[in-house]
Amino acid sequence: MTTEPEKLTMAQALNTALRDAMTADESVVVFGEDVGPLGGVFRVTDGLTAAFGEQRCFDTPLAESGIVGMAIGMAMNGFRPVVEMQFDAFAYPAFEQITSHLAKMANRTRGRLRLPVVVRVPYAGGIGGVEHHCDSSEAYYAHTAGLTVLAPATNQDAYGLLRAAIGSPDPVIFLEPKKHYFAAEEVDLAAAVPPIGRAAVRRSGADATLIAYGPAVPVSLAAAELAATEGRDLGVVDLRSLVPFDDATVMAEVRRTGRAVVVAEAPGFASVASEVAARVAEQCFHHLEAPVRRVTGFDIPYPPPKLEHHHLPSVERVLDAVDDLQWEDA
Repeated sequence: MTTEPEKLTMAQALNTALRDAMTADESVVVFGEDVGPLGGVFRVTDGLTAAFGEQRCFDTPLAESGIVGMAIGMAMNGFRPVVEMQFDAFAYPAFEQITSHLAKMANRTRGRLRLPVVVRVPYAGGIGGVEHHCDSSEAYYAHTAGLTVLAPATNQDAYGLLRAAIGSPDPVIFLEPKKHYFAAEEVDLAAAVPPIGRAAVRRSGADATLIAYGPAVPVSLAAAELAATEGRDLGVVDLRSLVPFDDATVMAEVRRTGRAVVVAEAPGFASVASEVAARVAEQCFHHLEAPVRRVTGFDIPYPPPKLEHHHLPSVERVLDAVDDLQWEDA
């Protein structure tokens, strides 16, 4: 039986993924701050307690370390916990549990004890949030061996990758771009679940490749559209999976165009964008016509709401970086 694509917001797509996973597997449980009757700050868990009962979707105290610690214990005993870190910077109190235990248990036990835990993190900017409510913390998780790190940019991937994350036998940090929670797109719920570790070419181009993930993908696509009106043919690769990293897709696109710009909201120093740029430089050196450029947030604490538009990568900043790629016709 096939179903027609539905117009869903990203929050609705994530909610549907949780519902479908909980229906398919009784070991899937959802918990965190205000995720029960309220349905979460962003309503991603709306209706789950009513549908599955408070044994399977429930509120916790405001104690992120305890939330992840409980998820680890439950995973040791046969459950598949999906926990929410209400906002990105709220997750830091749980960092020790994530890095010292969640990420390392499989290695510590030589693979005998694996932890199928998903940590959902509403992350990045664009909502005018105050301090601790907007941050781009992906580098911390990507640097921690033992964690899978996913960053969907589309509503289709929000659904599919969350299903893949819940089905994974190992811990997954699932980064949800909060400024896109309420944007609606067509979602095909019957489509195959995308494999973890596979990037997607969102736009094919001949002149340069923009490499992005999460909220930077729509910015890159908008930049490519505007560049096309000015005679530049830019491709866009959506990483989707930060760890594991899809070298094959990224490098094939860069070798074809010979130029690359990495776009991300997080500060540029010691970042995921730094790693992507390094990998491209190492693996595509003889194909590059210009140094790899990065367009990122600035190396500052996340700015106040009225200033965040200066901090976040914009179409203009992306196109400025493209113009700096040593064109012969410049």
